Amino acid sequence: MRKLLFESLVRAPMTERVRRPDAAMDELGVAIDTAARRRLGRSLSIRAVDAGSCNGCELEIHALNNAFYDIERFGIRFVASPRHADVLLVTGPVTRNMREALQRTYDATPDPKWVVSVGNCGRDGGCFAGSYAVVGGVSEVVPVDLHIPGCPPPPIDILKGLLALMEHTSMRTDTR
Repeated sequence: MRKLLFESLVRAPMTERVRRPDAAMDELGVAIDTAARRRLGRSLSIRAVDAGSCNGCELEIHALNNAFYDIERFGIRFVASPRHADVLLVTGPVTRNMREALQRTYDATPDPKWVVSVGNCGRDGGCFAGSYAVVGGVSEVVPVDLHIPGCPPPPIDILKGLLALMEHTSMRTDTR
């Protein structure tokens, strides 16, 4: 232990250089904030729902909040309650155990709302399709406005999908 302590005093730290987000990322974030304020009159609020995924997509979604992407600087925030959300960001194939929870979350989200399915599993069940424990894709349980493909999709693709969603679709009002 003592040897490691002395070596650490002599050796330079082993860290990566700080990378700066590129201008395209900044432009994308500003475009999302502008579109959200135009459509909603305020910032965009997202409720993430894991419907039974392997957590690959969640890692990419959580990366949106890290110091590199920092999407809160663009007015996008994740909320803890579906009652405060504009967008449900659903990952994974819907398992039988999560079917009712997803439906209740959808019902608790106030109108108007958007539903975004993230990843290949959310689209059609992905590699879990056909399993006895899986209902299928997100659209088997709730209506989906946008599918973002990938296994998992990179954070920049998630942001591009949110921008496309706000610019090209109308918000869903519950028709049930």
